[in-house]
Amino acid sequence: MPLVNIKVLKEDQLPAEKKAELIANVTHAVAETLGKNPAATWVTIDEVSTDNWGIGGETISARRAQTS
Repeated sequence: MPLVNIKVLKEDQLPAEKKAELIANVTHAVAETLGKNPAATWVTIDEVSTDNWGIGGETISARRAQTS
């Protein structure tokens, strides 16, 4: 049973229909690539605040504040 976890920035505010499309497409890709049953494939989407996501030792919030 594959489990795919996708993390996106919360501020991107993906609409429900885009999340559903993403889940369907990822499920299809896993089934095709790994030969797994789509009904047994789990996909989760975590929306993460820019304060809780870091690159190069600093949060995305801090990086964006420097460029503003």
